[in-house]
Amino acid sequence: METKDKNKVIRNFWLSTWALNNKNTVYLIIAVTITFGFYAYISLPKELFPEISIPTVMVQTIYPGNPPADIENLISRPLEKEIEPVKGIKELTSVSAQDASTIFIEFQTNVDIKAALQDVKDAVDKAKKELPDDLANDPVVEDIDISEFPVINVNLSGSFSVSELKDYAEDLKEEFETIYEVSKVNITGITEREVTINLDPFKMSILEVSFTDVEDAIKFENVSMSGGEVRLGKIRRTIRIIGEFTSPAEIENIIVKREKGNIVYLRDIGTVVYGFKERDSYAYLGKDPVVSLQIVKKSGENLLSTVSQVDDILKDARQTKLIPENLVITITNDQSDMIKRQLTNLENSIIMGVIFVVVILFLFLGTRNSLFVGFAIPLSMFLSFLIMGMLDYRINMIVLFSLILALGMLVDNAIVVTENIYRFADKGYPVLEAAKQVTGEVAMPIISSTATTLAAFFPLLFWRSIMGEFMFYLPLTLIIVLSSSLFVALVVVPVIFTVFYKKGANLTLPKPGFTLILAGAMLVLALVFFLTGVNWAGTLLVAFAVIGLLNLAFLSRLSMWFQKVFLVWLENTYLRFIRFGLRKATPYLLIGATFLLMILTIAFYFSSNPKIEFFPSADPKLINVLVEMPISTDIEVTDSVMQVLEDKVFDLLNPNMKLVSSLLTITGKGAVGENEGFTGRGGAPNKGLITINFVDFEERHGISTLDILDKLADSLVGAYAGVTIAVEKQKEGPPTGKQINLEIAGKDFTTLLFLTDTIRSIFNHSGIEGIEGLQIDLDVGKPELLINIDREKARRYGLSTGQIGDAIRTALFGKEISDFKDGENEYKIRMKLYDKYRYNVADLMNQRITFRSQSSGKLSRCPFRR
Repeated sequence: METKDKNKVIRNFWLSTWALNNKNTVYLIIAVTITFGFYAYISLPKELFPEISIPTVMVQTIYPGNPPADIENLISRPLEKEIEPVKGIKELTSVSAQDASTIFIEFQTNVDIKAALQDVKDAVDKAKKELPDDLANDPVVEDIDISEFPVINVNLSGSFSVSELKDYAEDLKEEFETIYEVSKVNITGITEREVTINLDPFKMSILEVSFTDVEDAIKFENVSMSGGEVRLGKIRRTIRIIGEFTSPAEIENIIVKREKGNIVYLRDIGTVVYGFKERDSYAYLGKDPVVSLQIVKKSGENLLSTVSQVDDILKDARQTKLIPENLVITITNDQSDMIKRQLTNLENSIIMGVIFVVVILFLFLGTRNSLFVGFAIPLSMFLSFLIMGMLDYRINMIVLFSLILALGMLVDNAIVVTENIYRFADKGYPVLEAAKQVTGEVAMPIISSTATTLAAFFPLLFWRSIMGEFMFYLPLTLIIVLSSSLFVALVVVPVIFTVFYKKGANLTLPKPGFTLILAGAMLVLALVFFLTGVNWAGTLLVAFAVIGLLNLAFLSRLSMWFQKVFLVWLENTYLRFIRFGLRKATPYLLIGATFLLMILTIAFYFSSNPKIEFFPSADPKLINVLVEMPISTDIEVTDSVMQVLEDKVFDLLNPNMKLVSSLLTITGKGAVGENEGFTGRGGAPNKGLITINFVDFEERHGISTLDILDKLADSLVGAYAGVTIAVEKQKEGPPTGKQINLEIAGKDFTTLLFLTDTIRSIFNHSGIEGIEGLQIDLDVGKPELLINIDREKARRYGLSTGQIGDAIRTALFGKEISDFKDGENEYKIRMKLYDKYRYNVADLMNQRITFRSQSSGKLSRCPFRR
């Protein structure tokens, strides 16, 4: 610090002084920041929620035709035994259900999930030798990735057959999978194609044909293989045997048995149908059957770009006649809508922030000086986006919330610098000297002020949990934005001020000609931005043009009156209040009153019993009606119940149908609520789901969807005997389970079930507000038909329990024996009995098992029931 005289104190902040001495470099920094910051804002990947890493690995094993008890003993326990020693496990749970075992391994948050995934895969490999030999596929081991959820659903419906809808869906699936950002496309609402061999057990018995005869005949005929190379002269030619079936009709003409000159064709004992697997799901959109394509985005890719390309493909498909004009396409679960609205809100907030700041500063500093601070807002944002792009950032809901939150704080530094430079310049300092001295004087205070603000958010960066990973973007974004605003205030604002400052500009009225020309240029440029789709820039230019015209009309006069009259009165009033506050014992009274007010405010707030919730939520955009029938209910019965409930829901929504954008009903596979996504208890034949999507909030005309949710819950929950119904709103925030879980552990399964059912009954009759019905997450009581094998009789006939079980399983559940290729697609060939026999217990029990005796080699037949 050096003293030139009593009034001048020279203080230089090295960074600001460097900027003032190198203005051209600062201009280049501004140009680069605006250009690349805008590009980063456009190109940064955009998603609805942060893609967090959930430290959970799932092991799923499919073993069709087996009850939960067998699944637990044959699959879940051997896998748990090998997985349990893996290091870093926090909790290990398993769900043994009909046909499937699902094991969830939750790790500590500090464990590398990729390394943990590999450790679990190694453990599963060790357990394979203890698993059943007839597993169709190996256990699937994968980590839970919340990005593996659809970002948009494309629903196809209309006056078309199921086969036609599937063909159109397959064509669109191939087109969607060409999009780089798309990970996969799932088709729901229809089952896969299948070649089914339906067999007559009585004809098989008469002709002495076994399931093994049919299986071997199909397997060994449906073959294409290379026979090697043959040398013909000077060249070699490859020998290839072509034997794969080209049409299902060929299969019926296969000879399945030749015994003593007698030939048995497949057509003699059954038929071949090229159709679909048994229905495991039904889907309706507004009561019409629908096939849905669920489009899943790759992790880290741009959601908006993905959805935009999906829309382009649908438009091209119409134009190129890939899909017919009368095919109805309905879009649901479009996550891009919320992202677009949030981006629009951010842009509008930035625009309004600039306008409000300019208006307020306009009154205190005049038009020209207020624009200096207004310019700091978008420049700070562009600099933040530039840094985010360099950090491989993603724009999501938390980032957008953080940007809007930071918007009100980032102008503070620019205001302090601008106001002080103006004050020094008004005292007579040369503008360059004023800028250097002011930045030297206020640099440390505003750096300290910004640092204290950042210090409050900095510890949140080390929040170690799933919630911490979800909220990690909030403190980091605020740190980036506020640091950017500090840089702009100390480097850019002083340079801009010294270049465009005009002494006495606040004391003279603006020139009409120049103002009109500038406003006209802004409006023309705004029109260009509107035509190119950059609405926020056009809106900002229109706002500045209007402010300029208003300034010409009356704002400049208002500013002069405000500074000369009102501001003088305000300063005098404030001065009198300060003198009063410092008089004698008044400071102690003010401090005591303030402290007392704080105590009263806290007491009033907590005495009002404020509502506490995990994540803030507003009126839901969608409502799920979850339906569960008694276990083992056939999917056809469940579907009929769902149609009745769908009609009821339509009646309840009828007064407000204008608020409903779509209503999707799913039965069976895919009927999974938001809270069931990671439980392994997915869709089943006894489950259904009705999803009600509403229009955007601004189109609801003040009608609350929460009221609609309450109306649905009051009318549906508990209204149908034997049907469990739950009504849920859209879940906000990171993935979680139910709001409250009661876990009851014990070694004796029977006692555990008794206690659990007793506790559930007590809670359901307790009248606790908010409980719709406590449910047990364990499916018990599934009806079974138990078959007891007389081992002695079976062995006398040369049969084993395994042979008998395999015969029953093949007859009822069926058996995949080969593959049928249709173009690029490959479908399973399944062998089973006709439905009229397989769903008739008497016919199943009366069938004869045909086998070849291992001792004599002779063909034998043995009645199953004897």
